Amino acid sequence: MTHPTMPTRRKALQLLAGVPMLPLGASASAALLSACGGGSDAAPGYVSASFTSMAAPTLASAAAMATTTVGSTLNIKLSDDSVQSYQLAYQPFFVTGDLVADGKGGKTLSGGYYDINNKPIIDSTVAGSERQYFSDAPDGTSLLTVANPTVTGLKGKAVFAVVQFEYTTSAQDGKTDMYGKLPSPIAVLTLDQDPATGKLSLVKYHNVDTSKVHGLWITCGASLSPWGTHLSSEEYEPDAFGIASNAMFKAYSKNLYGDEAKANPYHYGHMPEVTVNADGTGSIKKHYCMGRISHELVQVMPDNRTALMGDDATNSAYFVFVADKEKDLSSGTLYVAKVGSGFSIDPKATAAAPLTWIKMGSATSAEIESLADTLKPTDIMTVTSKDPSDASYTKIVVNGKTEWIKLNTGMEKAAAFLETHRYAAYQGASLGFTKMEGTTVNAKDKIAYSALQNVQSAMVAGHAANVPGNGISVPKALNAGVVMALNLRGGQKDTAGAAINSEWMPVDTKALLAGEDITADALGNTANPNTIANPDNLKFSEKMRTLFIGEDSSQHVNNFLWAYNVDTKQLSRVMSIPAGGESTGLHAVDEINGWTYIMSNFQHAGDWGSIHSVVKDTLDPLIKANYKNKAGAAVGYLTGTIKQPTLAKA
Repeated sequence: MTHPTMPTRRKALQLLAGVPMLPLGASASAALLSACGGGSDAAPGYVSASFTSMAAPTLASAAAMATTTVGSTLNIKLSDDSVQSYQLAYQPFFVTGDLVADGKGGKTLSGGYYDINNKPIIDSTVAGSERQYFSDAPDGTSLLTVANPTVTGLKGKAVFAVVQFEYTTSAQDGKTDMYGKLPSPIAVLTLDQDPATGKLSLVKYHNVDTSKVHGLWITCGASLSPWGTHLSSEEYEPDAFGIASNAMFKAYSKNLYGDEAKANPYHYGHMPEVTVNADGTGSIKKHYCMGRISHELVQVMPDNRTALMGDDATNSAYFVFVADKEKDLSSGTLYVAKVGSGFSIDPKATAAAPLTWIKMGSATSAEIESLADTLKPTDIMTVTSKDPSDASYTKIVVNGKTEWIKLNTGMEKAAAFLETHRYAAYQGASLGFTKMEGTTVNAKDKIAYSALQNVQSAMVAGHAANVPGNGISVPKALNAGVVMALNLRGGQKDTAGAAINSEWMPVDTKALLAGEDITADALGNTANPNTIANPDNLKFSEKMRTLFIGEDSSQHVNNFLWAYNVDTKQLSRVMSIPAGGESTGLHAVDEINGWTYIMSNFQHAGDWGSIHSVVKDTLDPLIKANYKNKAGAAVGYLTGTIKQPTLAKA
């Protein structure tokens, strides 16, 4: 994809267009260009983008609280000081559980689950109403193109989306908890892009065969690699030492293999990569050399080699993987950060906390997969939850728990890549963050952004999970969370003095935006509804200079999608998610064939918590009616309709 810095007026008019009601087709665009003084060469250039902020919906508009509601306007400023404005809207491709085109003349179930033999997994919890399981939790999404597509039957241009489905909240009986008990599906969507409007229409849904990578485990956030592949995730790596008593993992194994003891925990918690083929199918591989952590997503830097990884766990850390070769994540070196003095979650703090990097090890994916195939956890180390009073053991804190570990001789590499959290703590890294979610990069300024969904437990001084001296201690919790900014530099050395072969290493961390905890308001919000709370998905648009923030909040009655302009510091609420749902699948696409898109999904609408007591009775029937009795969730994108053009300045 190309990313011109000065699009013509024609290109500016294309930004975020694409719904059926868009009035500005090719003829209208030509008329406007003519009225403005001729062809594209003479047209004013793009200068900046800004979003107006919509009001949060209330019970005065209950229907708006029970669906995706967009009330923001995108304003495009041009070099002649004119402004083009677009009223934004949301366009779903489908709601999970819909039957959609399979590209072969038939239909397939969107978000449907399959076992290791690619057979549908059946929900039998309601007698006489057996059906294939489908997800209510679509998450990471990538929009992309491939060279020389061969999909037939399109009226416009072929565009593809890869969509992964994190989990299913419950079975159709509404009682049986299904979180983490089903192998996550992942699909390639073939989309027909209308060349006149930019509208995307689903024409083919392909379920990717994941059997060769042992199925997928809780796929959460995702990103698009610079070379056009979908970088997936496997969140909350299953603890290999406690697997015998892990009922969730046993159920996962049963649903995947038909045998609750067959799945190997060391095959999960890695980084999958999906390649889209020209015919709209997809292939997948897992990279075992990037650390077995709670992968939220991977953000690869513009060098095509350096990857900053979200680590969505208690006692999580900043991890960076530097690949040996560009556009190839199958071998490289893994690093983990130590946080220096001055760490703060206050955006008004002037100083940033420095980061230094411990080398965990270097490996290929193939050699770590071989270790995963053959090793048991006790082959790598001994772990005990009680103090053995033995100096050969090292005390660590991981996953909110204190442990003592003893590494077996010669098992450093296995520990680094299969017991990554424990080995990082053993090496003295700063494992003190909580719920580190999305990461993204502002390439122009060489700044990465990282979301901490909340600041609690391991991050709070005096808490049992907090490690004194690890550099990550704040006086009290901030449940509403914070977005951190990390400056990126080259010329860095690891803590052993060896050069790090990357120009994109984080060198410090500083708070950019913070939520605000409040006493519950009249609607039930326990975080200020007029700013971010519990940030999760992050994506940055280089052209719009905008950081998009999707919430996973148990403090906002409705979760929101926000746009934050890093130059003007303007924070705007762009979209409201159905109450009880989570904003997911965020992907800001500056340009595909001249059009700009913001991809956005949601999960588990109507998943009620204590903050919803005021609204639940009103909204529950509305959400049930909108989303398949709360079993469905939308996959789609934000689009825009242009206001009636004015030619007064012509």
